[in-house]
Amino acid sequence: MTADMSGILKKLYHIVAFSWYAFVIQSIYAKGDSELPPGIFVYGGPWKYLTFLNLVLQMVFFAMASVNDLQPAGKGSKISFLCLCKDLLFSVIVFPVGMFVVLLFWLIFAYDRQLVYPASIDSFFPQWLNHSMHTLVLPILFGEILVEPHIYPKTRNGLAALGFVGLAYLGWIVWVYLTVGIWVYPILGLFSSSGLTVFFFHNMLVVSLLFLLGQTLNNKVWGKDLPKRTR
Repeated sequence: MTADMSGILKKLYHIVAFSWYAFVIQSIYAKGDSELPPGIFVYGGPWKYLTFLNLVLQMVFFAMASVNDLQPAGKGSKISFLCLCKDLLFSVIVFPVGMFVVLLFWLIFAYDRQLVYPASIDSFFPQWLNHSMHTLVLPILFGEILVEPHIYPKTRNGLAALGFVGLAYLGWIVWVYLTVGIWVYPILGLFSSSGLTVFFFHNMLVVSLLFLLGQTLNNKVWGKDLPKRTR
């Protein structure tokens, strides 16, 4: 594939991915909450769910990527500030969190869906919307790895930033529980205090490994081209 064709494919991919996530988010908001089972959107609405936050993150990333595609190529090894921000967002949050949402959701769903996605929600979120939130994220992320290289931060810095993001979300979950007495995810109510600590630590370990996975895939696919990258 020629460089021009690769560039066109990359731009098209980013625009389509952004449009898709914007459509999914709009579809969620268009439903309102009149048909939801009681307590689902209590306090914080959809903003307390990692699934929804992930959709917003994916949309923001692909919006940034689409805008970056319109910028003229830098000279020599010059890389735009927007490109650096985009790569940082992808490497530290978008890829590991997106992968985590898909993997953890389906693992818990397979064990007992009532712990993460009660059957009562099916009438509100049809199957296509469920898969849009919890399945298609994964192939879209892998597609992004294939269409464009990304500059990763130093591993320790990336993991530190990811840890900060994880702690921030954990704090948000705990705040919701202390405020309204409801765990964001029913599975959390099954653990003791020590069990919750182990569960959260395990999840951070998994997300950290997913960060390393993204870094490894990026280097495998684009390793020879990364030093020559100008954008």
